[in-house]
Parts: sequence; structure tokens; C-alpha cells
Amino acid sequence: MFSILVVTVFLASCLAMPIKDPYSYSSAVGQGGGTPFASYGEGRITAVRVWETNNNYYYYYYYYNSNAYISGFQLRYGSTWSPVFGSEGGLKQEIELFNDEAIVEVSGKYNPADYICYLVLTTNMGRTLSAGLPNQVSFNFYPVNVGNELRLLSGRFNGAGITSIGAHWGLVYMEGAGNSTQETALETVTPVF
Repeated sequence: MFSILVVTVFLASCLAMPIKDPYSYSSAVGQGGGTPFASYGEGRITAVRVWETNNNYYYYYYYYNSNAYISGFQLRYGSTWSPVFGSEGGLKQEIELFNDEAIVEVSGKYNPADYICYLVLTTNMGRTLSAGLPNQVSFNFYPVNVGNELRLLSGRFNGAGITSIGAHWGLVYMEGAGNSTQETALETVTPVF
């Protein structure tokens, strides 16, 4: 009889264990000067725009400088575009995601003295958007939990470009009115695989 009680208590305690936090954060990299930002919107990220500034110059046919950096970006949540973070200067790169496609990795390179130099967004379908020039210090962001996807980007920017960037990962609740990245991070969500 005592063993039945012990087994019952053990099983009940297993059921009462806390659920692992479905959200994770990849700490920001970069110099970090300027105005703070955090993207926001309802639902899943469905498209991304990234602007890159390329300050290459030549002197009598000799290549002298390769100072490319990310000047700004914009995320689309559902059908609504977020504000542009940074500036719209330079060359624009854009990717529109397919249904059930999500960003599962953010990587690139940054110059510790000034800007994010290179940004690569990779989806669960293997597609990528890359902008900038791959030089300086590498970074690689990905979610801690299986099934999570990029929910928002945060960091800092100044008048010329993005000076730091971090990634926030989570599950997307697709039923009802959608999931707002402005709401609490502790709401109950349904995994999307």
C-alpha cells in the first residue's frame, strides 16, 4: 500500500513540473550606440527588407576600402509592414516568405567599432536573404527550443545604420486574432512545426 502511495506522489510531482519557457533571446552584438529599437507586429513574419550601404571606392584602378554595413531593415507581420529601423539608404534586398516558412537563423558579421556589416536570414526551407559584406566579427543566432522561429529583432541604430542587433525567438499562435509581439511573452501558445 505504501509503494502505491509513493508511486502516485511521484507521478503527480512529474505532472506538476514547470513547462520549459517557450521563448529565448540571442543577446545583441555590436557597438550599440544610438536609438534603441524592437520590431513588433501581429502574427508571423511574412517578409523582410534589408538596406545595405556599400562605401567601396577605387583610386586609379586600385581597390582601397570595403566599408559595407546594414543601414536599415523592415519586417512584415501578416500583411502589415513594421516601421523601418535605421534608414532606407543604399541597396534594398527583400524576401517574401512562403506559407509555413519561418526564419530560424540570423547570422552575419559586425564591426565592434561601428555597424552590423553583414546580415543573413535563413528560413526553415533553406532559403536565405543576405545583405552587406562578410567581414569583421561573426555572430550566429538561433532558437534554443525546437519549433521556435524569429519573433522580433531588437538593438540600436543611428542616422547611418544598425549599430547592434539581437534576436527574440518564440512560438507563433496562429488561431483566433493572432499573436502580438507587444503582448506578454508568457501567454499560452501553440507550436507550429
